[in-house]
Amino acid sequence: MRINSVLFLVLSTMAAGIPAQVAAAEADTAPVQAFDLTDLTRITMARAEYDSVGGMGEAYYAFEGRIWARWETDFPQAEHNFSKRLNELTRLSPAPDPVRRRFTDPDLGDFPLLFMSDPGYMRFTADEAAALGAYLENGGFLWVDDFWGDAEWASFERFMREALPGNHWREVPLDHPIFNLVFEFKQMPQIPARSFARRGGYETAEPAWFHRYPAGSLEHASMRGYFDAEGRLMAIGTHNTDVFDGWEREAYGSWYFERYSTQSYRLGVNVLTYVLTH
Repeated sequence: MRINSVLFLVLSTMAAGIPAQVAAAEADTAPVQAFDLTDLTRITMARAEYDSVGGMGEAYYAFEGRIWARWETDFPQAEHNFSKRLNELTRLSPAPDPVRRRFTDPDLGDFPLLFMSDPGYMRFTADEAAALGAYLENGGFLWVDDFWGDAEWASFERFMREALPGNHWREVPLDHPIFNLVFEFKQMPQIPARSFARRGGYETAEPAWFHRYPAGSLEHASMRGYFDAEGRLMAIGTHNTDVFDGWEREAYGSWYFERYSTQSYRLGVNVLTYVLTH
């Protein structure tokens, strides 16, 4: 396995801010392409594909006229939009089409950053856990998003105990570089899914009934991390927040973009900068 982040070097010339207005929404119908192994000069957004337990409402759900598996929540539109914004905000030229990968795929190491979403009902094999552990120990980075409450965190934590035996998560403090490398954050932003967002922004936590029981507290958004022996972040879970929805749903109204998507993109730029420089 190899991590090719050296090919992407360091982000440069960041824009001072995020555009305040959204262009007219366009249907993005570009197909998800297979990763071209001959072109490692472009960073490609990779989404982790995994299995989940349960039936309707657990392993999969109905939304917007189709059935979604848990792993594909926000996929591929979130990655499409993030790639577009990176083209605007940095001198990177990311591949426009994301890919999906299982943890056991032999080319996983070609992707320095692996996105994962909605793991509240996740199930896994010993081989998958071992493969993720090897990927992370060899320089890869996992970003897990859109899981709320105690039960959904516990599902992911069981996986990480197998992937990184003896390694325990810690809350990432606000003075960590990942919160200020490019854009400065004074708190971890709580981004609600578009379905639950309110124009006033006075309430950002999603309802407990929408998530796995027992939900526990959903009020406090945090970034929880797994660190290696040298202190490098290998994996983060943005818990009680839906950062990827801020990317996916940016065209669902300027008020949502200005209130939530701008925060999501700023955090995404910070995370990617950290991944490519550490």
